[in-house]
Amino acid sequence: MDQVNASEATSKFGRLITAMVTPFDKKGAVDYARARKLALALLSSGSDGLVVSGTTGESPTLTHKEKLRLFSEVKAAVGTRGSVIAGTGSYCTEESIKLTREAEQAGADACLLVVPYYNKPTQEGLFAHFNAIAAATRLPCVLYNVPSRTITNLAPETVIKLAKIDNIFALKEASGNLEQASKIIQGTPSSFLVYSGNDSDTLPLMALGAYGVVSVVSHLVGRQLKNMMESFASGDTRGAAAEHRRLLPLVNAMFLVSNPIPVKYALNRAGFAAGKPRLPLTEPDEQTAARIDAALKAYKIDLPV
Repeated sequence: MDQVNASEATSKFGRLITAMVTPFDKKGAVDYARARKLALALLSSGSDGLVVSGTTGESPTLTHKEKLRLFSEVKAAVGTRGSVIAGTGSYCTEESIKLTREAEQAGADACLLVVPYYNKPTQEGLFAHFNAIAAATRLPCVLYNVPSRTITNLAPETVIKLAKIDNIFALKEASGNLEQASKIIQGTPSSFLVYSGNDSDTLPLMALGAYGVVSVVSHLVGRQLKNMMESFASGDTRGAAAEHRRLLPLVNAMFLVSNPIPVKYALNRAGFAAGKPRLPLTEPDEQTAARIDAALKAYKIDLPV
């Protein structure tokens, strides 16, 4: 199968990618109209692209059919204004291949491939898993390492091997391990993009050579976050550091309990109806909600609502 070269893919993707929540209506069904509106609002408030049906999008509770419709509708809404990265990875290689191929047909610009969770593959198994998916699609592929949720860590040596595959062009690194990220950045070509997978790590990782972030807090302060990254990229490290510190209390509030519980609550409070999370996730308790409310009051919200 003909594939897209990684160096060709990078021109489609900016520094700020939002891991978009999936809006639900009052009955708990996916609200596709709200999803389209949210996608456009995020692009208008600083995002360069969107991850659809990732962790923040509650992918474990979305059906195959719901995911495909989300990919299609969000891409139709944003057109060429921004990229749509479809969350198609899972703990099953064959299912990941199937959904990735269908996401390609639905118009996705790239796919996000999470480290398989629960079944705890070896590093050899991880390489074979990602290699098989990349070989089955023309889409550019973003690896996603988040060991706090998957248990298994994608080792730097494995990432470096995978980066040699033409259409594996980026990594969302959410291990929180700066030494590991440094090894990956040092060992991969400059065309291979490393994105922070944790908002709190964005500036430290960019200082090591990372390209940008796949963000949660950008739902609320996208322009401010993008300004921070652009300040750093232009050489204003002091200003970027000050802005990073200023944003940290809001970042921390978005992770008081499992993502996306806080950010969905925050969106609703800010005036954008995103609905409740699907079980087994629940709304924040009274104490947590009060802490999120207090954090929100300290910031200007960029998202147009």
